[in-house]
Amino acid sequence: MLGIETLEPGTLVLLVVAGLLAGWVDAVVGGGGLIQLPVVLMVPGLSPVQALAVNKLASSMGTATSALTYYWRTACDVSTALPMAGVALAASFCGAIVATLIPASAFRPIILCALVAVLLFTVLKPGAGELTQLKHSGRRHLIIALAAGLIIGFYDGILGPGTGSFLMIAMISLLGFNFLMATAQTKIVNLATNLGALAYFTLSGHMLWAVGLIVGVANLVGGYLGARTAIARGNGFIRGMMIAVVSALILKLGFDIYAG
Repeated sequence: MLGIETLEPGTLVLLVVAGLLAGWVDAVVGGGGLIQLPVVLMVPGLSPVQALAVNKLASSMGTATSALTYYWRTACDVSTALPMAGVALAASFCGAIVATLIPASAFRPIILCALVAVLLFTVLKPGAGELTQLKHSGRRHLIIALAAGLIIGFYDGILGPGTGSFLMIAMISLLGFNFLMATAQTKIVNLATNLGALAYFTLSGHMLWAVGLIVGVANLVGGYLGARTAIARGNGFIRGMMIAVVSALILKLGFDIYAG
């Protein structure tokens, strides 16, 4: 079995740097998988499913840290995030099962179109997410939140990169939260989606704990620093980072589709 002792020093350094950067980006706006997963996939001897498992362990550690940081340092109302997280966790577990059966390339064109829509919404509606103005209340608010958690959670179990951005847009455009509150709640839901997929990968024996914990500790540090940065810089900074990260995701997926 692949262990730390079999990894080249250069590979270890690359994994740590990728985990640190991914944790920071994920805490601010999501999309850290764009950085982390391709690096993990480069590790010699890892199968694609094992790479997904390692990525989920590392992401779970970073997202847990950023979620706690947001919760402690912002006035985060978890009444929306918690039920949404419960549905997303179960959906992510199911998505992880599908991930072992269907190649990720089958979903890339759909994901690319969705990311373009996210980018257009963020650029063309500069006022969206500046203030929290909830669009729905009561049962309707809950149903929309649960539906978003179900769909995005399932996607995160299958593939993952861009999940944070999709959750952010759902929180802002469908529910009416501002960027900071959307980010805070997104971290709670994203933690659940990571744990759902992680549970399946662990139970199915695909997890490589040594590699996952190395990347995870780096992701944890990055997640803490990223959450502190987002809280300090506010809505405008988060919006700018979101445009940058989603644009990078679009370019990456577009290149993968073209090269494939």
